[in-house]
Amino acid sequence: MPAANPGIPDPAANAVDSLPTADFFGFESLLSERERLKLQELREFLAAEIAPFATEWWNNAEFPAHILPKLAALELSAPAQRGYSHLFAGLVIAEITRVDTSIATFFLVHHDLFVESLYGFGSDEQKSRLLDDAANLRTTGAFALTEPEHGSDVAGGMETRARRVSGSTGAADGGDVWVLNGAKRWIGNGTFCDYMLVWARDEADGAIRGFIVDATLPGVGRSRIENKIALRTVQNADIVFRDVRVAEADRFAGIGSFEDTNELLRGSRIMVAWQAVGQQLAAFDVARQHAVERQQFGRPLAKFQLIQQQLVTMLGNAVASMGMMVRIAQLQQEGKADMAQVALAKSYTSARMRETVAMGRSILGGNGIVSDFRMAKIFADAEAIYTYEGSFEINTLIVGRAVTGVSAIV
Repeated sequence: MPAANPGIPDPAANAVDSLPTADFFGFESLLSERERLKLQELREFLAAEIAPFATEWWNNAEFPAHILPKLAALELSAPAQRGYSHLFAGLVIAEITRVDTSIATFFLVHHDLFVESLYGFGSDEQKSRLLDDAANLRTTGAFALTEPEHGSDVAGGMETRARRVSGSTGAADGGDVWVLNGAKRWIGNGTFCDYMLVWARDEADGAIRGFIVDATLPGVGRSRIENKIALRTVQNADIVFRDVRVAEADRFAGIGSFEDTNELLRGSRIMVAWQAVGQQLAAFDVARQHAVERQQFGRPLAKFQLIQQQLVTMLGNAVASMGMMVRIAQLQQEGKADMAQVALAKSYTSARMRETVAMGRSILGGNGIVSDFRMAKIFADAEAIYTYEGSFEINTLIVGRAVTGVSAIV
């Protein structure tokens, strides 16, 4: 695959190597030595295997499945399960996002939702059967919650149904099966995943159940969502279930209600807020590089006061967002991060991100609307982060409910 256009400024070029990094307050110094070394290893991998090709993958809307063995070799699946801190886990997502938001989103969906679900809700048998392959990316997973007509209100409005059939000969062991019918939308990794965690409402009692569904089962239909302007490398899918028969052994026994998903959703919401940090770091990297190198009116853009003001605002937004997320990571480490705190972090960082990437796009001028210079891709991908894992508006209302005692949602 060809490298990036050599005529395009490289954000990691020598021109800014001696300048302060976007981690202006040195939050990475809070990591252990082991974590700092692993983060550097990740950066080297991203620089060699992702950065030169990410724009081409994005332009072509293709997922680079060939990198999965190398990504697995970093041994970063579900970092907290491997003894790393929550701060390190967040910085991993921010750093991957800094290079390519789509790859970070794949990583988040697979590891922080599917793999963490196995750790948190899987039976001993399910973990023994599925966890090692999933953690090492020999198999891939998806998280099928959102529906065509239900996004923010999916908890109460879920229409996918599960019906338990006793003593069915359709089960491998002749035992009970569940029959799934319904549809899901915006399912990341959905076109190629081996398994998906599917949420459905039990027809018998209305409770929300979780199922590990083999994506090749009869009755599972999946099609790629086309014409996206963000996260184009991510393979989002529409999924349809028509009388899909799932063995009782593939029901998540640890899930009995939608409340059981809160831990997972809280964790993934935190990681998407870290993506908002990484997106700002990327925008600052590219904008500063451009400002230092681009000549206008006989001098570099960086010499103009308005450009410096925009760069400082971008940096301030990124540092403030990172500072908030460092505190969230500390609360996670103490087991004290509640959903309202996480919602504030997600809404705040995504709002600052939107402002930051808009300034970055402006600094690049016309070059900011073509993906060749990276900023257009950064700008577009920010829109997905602003919306998924709880839109800015929904997260704002969650915090509003917490601080007033009155819900504006329902």
